[in-house]
Amino acid sequence: MEIKKVIVGVLQTNCYIISSGDDAVIVDPGDEAGKIVDEVEGKSVKHIITTHHHFDHVSAKNEVQEKTGAEVLENLKEGDEIKIGEEKLSVISTPGHTEDSICLIGEGFVISGDTLFYQGYGRTDLPGGSEEKLKESLARLTREIPEGAVVYPGHGRSFTFET
Repeated sequence: MEIKKVIVGVLQTNCYIISSGDDAVIVDPGDEAGKIVDEVEGKSVKHIITTHHHFDHVSAKNEVQEKTGAEVLENLKEGDEIKIGEEKLSVISTPGHTEDSICLIGEGFVISGDTLFYQGYGRTDLPGGSEEKLKESLARLTREIPEGAVVYPGHGRSFTFET
């Protein structure tokens, strides 16, 4: 599995292209649709996934969908799985930053959206945010992310998870 980060928009959102062979998914197309589409040239984009509904993670999804023909997957639920070639991503619900926040867990990595950052976590002062729920989600991630997994957040640098 290959993960490529494309930084987009004024808020410097991390959009991820996850591919296995010729199949790919795009996670959090927040802006600059043309830039994102250029990065998937030659790939068969099956899905566009959003980790939550904030504008900086979804603004380019419709244009990217039109250009790739990929299915948009929003409001994914706990236990959903997304196939990429022979690989899969598992969805876990991580409310707190928003009510609909999710993380995607793959073999040796996590796409954490705005739930977990390098040396920080998502804000909870916007509509739908909850400090209590975010603390519960972070505690769950501490239990479920394997030691040594790479965490790919919605903003900033990736990092190796250590408890």
